[in-house]
Amino acid sequence: MTRLTLVAAFLAFAASGMDARAQTYDTHEADYVAHDFHFASGETLAELKLHYTTLGSPLRDASGHVANAVLILHGTGGDGHQFLRPQFAGVLFAPGGLLDPKKYFIILPDDIGHGKSSKPSDGLRAHFPHYAYADMVAGEFAVVKDALHVDHLRLLMGTSMGCMHAFMWGETWPDFVDALMPLACLPTQIAGRNRLWRAMTIDAIKSDPAWMGGEYRQEPREGLRTAEDLLLVAGSAPIQMQKTLPTRDAADAFLDETMTKQLATLDANDLLYQVASSRDYDPSPSLEKIRAHVLWINSADDFINPPELGIAQTMAPRIPHGRFVLIPASDQTHGHGTHTWAAVWQTYLAELLKESGQP
Repeated sequence: MTRLTLVAAFLAFAASGMDARAQTYDTHEADYVAHDFHFASGETLAELKLHYTTLGSPLRDASGHVANAVLILHGTGGDGHQFLRPQFAGVLFAPGGLLDPKKYFIILPDDIGHGKSSKPSDGLRAHFPHYAYADMVAGEFAVVKDALHVDHLRLLMGTSMGCMHAFMWGETWPDFVDALMPLACLPTQIAGRNRLWRAMTIDAIKSDPAWMGGEYRQEPREGLRTAEDLLLVAGSAPIQMQKTLPTRDAADAFLDETMTKQLATLDANDLLYQVASSRDYDPSPSLEKIRAHVLWINSADDFINPPELGIAQTMAPRIPHGRFVLIPASDQTHGHGTHTWAAVWQTYLAELLKESGQP
């Protein structure tokens, strides 16, 4: 999903005509530095910077435990700020919304390799530790427990890569979270077409002579262009795009605009590491360990997680308090990016909060 969340969001905004500028919220940003961080690969980093954004304030119950913390995890190539956009924050964080910051303490971390957290483009380039999902989840836990001193989560939501991390959280710390809402993923090894397009993305970058083993003087633009082509298709919303790009000229102009925007900020090492980090993901053997209430949502027009595979329908019954919902494709869904359009699925979030203990 290299930068897939951002690509999907850009496609969805273009399709809807909505203003893509973030709204203004009362946020707090900070960095937590984890010293001598050990990666699953055996590599270490003397100082790992983990950036995060918060809204609201923590409230403790009679036992002293934080009772209102909500952790929201972004997708590959994204960062915590993506959840401040109108189609997410404008629905959930608004006054009286399901996740109103006056009621909840909302935590939006930037994962390792993303946003303002430590990443290859900070200077180590191809010598940066080869992080995997397990390292990213450990970093998220460090932000929650060590930086913010939160000892319990009322809710954990995750989109795309964050959706996959949500299943890992549920298995690794089964008593830490009341409710999980994974959006747009499958809790199984990445294989088939999903693995192929990721591998093609990596190959496109590495096969560009300008990549130079990650020590490039200029960005390997041809490799990056091919990678972005793959991402554009993977993150596409067929109904929305057909509606808003009804002619050949409109589609061609959109492609040019999208490539210009994406290539202007892309770093090849960051992208390659982001895509490669999914290499050993597979929570499928331990789904029965999850104790939290789970409401898992995919959309039928998701290229990455096509419903015809039948994987979700088979795996959901193995989660003790789990339920799977497939949202039918319509002019309201946005392909893989449906995960960030809260108006489409907020009624399910309300159900999850209620059934996991919140009226």
